[in-house]
Amino acid sequence: MSTPTKILPYAAIVVKLLKGPVEYMEKGAWEKLLQYKLELTIFLQQLGLTLILDEQDGYAFVKHSLSEDDEAYVNWVQRRSYTYEESIMLVLLREMMAEFEISESASRELIKKRREIKEYAELFFKEGASRIRFLKEIDRLIDKVEENGFLHKLENHEVADEQRFRIRKIIKAKVDSEVLGNFQQQLMEHTGKQEVLD
Repeated sequence: MSTPTKILPYAAIVVKLLKGPVEYMEKGAWEKLLQYKLELTIFLQQLGLTLILDEQDGYAFVKHSLSEDDEAYVNWVQRRSYTYEESIMLVLLREMMAEFEISESASRELIKKRREIKEYAELFFKEGASRIRFLKEIDRLIDKVEENGFLHKLENHEVADEQRFRIRKIIKAKVDSEVLGNFQQQLMEHTGKQEVLD
């Protein structure tokens, strides 16, 4: 009779991290992650992964610590590539997060209606010949960003524009302050050129 294999007490957290970020709102998983963070870090290093943990903002995720050229590289985590428009939408949401964090808000989470995200995005996307098509494209980008895990839909609403989303803090890890600074610089240059042309 074989002895039953001892399952690691943090095995469920490893599986969760391989599927995507873990947030403090997932109370049980988050507490276990904090309890075993040292063991998790060591275990994940053996898989060629690094645990990224931000206790203050309340999120954790894993990323590859080896390059694809490395002989020991194993692809554990799905890599996503973004179109130019999707990248701009991510930067805009990160900009909203930055503005929220310097505000006097008592809330820990940034909640926005679809309408508010669209109004903010409209300032940065060039409107084409058809306004309806233009707004549908912004809707598509919002849905894509939600699908990629940067927005969390809080409810379904009869009126789509009234749907409320939580902008997940994981976006801060994807779009860091350097990327945000570069975007703001490009934006200022672009605005300056427009003023010269006007």
